Amino acid sequence: MNKYMTRALLVLLSGAAIAIPMEAFAADGATIADQQCAQCHGKNGASTDASVPIIGGYSAKYIVESMKSFKKKLRTCAEVTVLSGPKKGTKSDMCKVVADLSDADSEAVAKYLASQKFVPAKQPYDAAKAAKGVAVYKLRCEKCHENGGSSPDEDNGILAGQWMGYIREQIAGFRSGKRPRDDKMMQRLDKVTKEDEEALLHYFAKGQ
Repeated sequence: MNKYMTRALLVLLSGAAIAIPMEAFAADGATIADQQCAQCHGKNGASTDASVPIIGGYSAKYIVESMKSFKKKLRTCAEVTVLSGPKKGTKSDMCKVVADLSDADSEAVAKYLASQKFVPAKQPYDAAKAAKGVAVYKLRCEKCHENGGSSPDEDNGILAGQWMGYIREQIAGFRSGKRPRDDKMMQRLDKVTKEDEEALLHYFAKGQ
């Protein structure tokens, strides 16, 4: 073996030696989701709690931006009861959960959850109110929340099939200013009456 081949082999071997530990220490989105998210949001982000959103199937960008907002405490970190796992029955909130996650961790778990299927909540709804909600949706929501609110847009969460209790809470947060909102959204939301809001909630709940 000549010296050039020897050098090439050493380069390849050293590259392989470096690559293995880098893979081993890469952020594992599935593990993070299972250990940090599933206890409240359910396995693969399919929440069974009406106060906790279903996040499996959301866009990765939206999940990352949401975690950043919680980390900076731009969004209210409502306290919830942990539903499963070793901390079952204790209290926690999103600010505590994301506090120790690195940017790489956040990106990894976001990509993992985005790759999962959105599992609509099975919840009762009023068919008459849902029918009224169609017109409200088309007038006030459709431009950004496309396809009946079922599209995982980069800047928006999925609304169709989401828990009504969670959407109601978020609308209240937007109205009060406790949750960051842009002018475009508020111009539309300000024109949504309480009756319209209730119709919208049932319209989105129908998307199960």
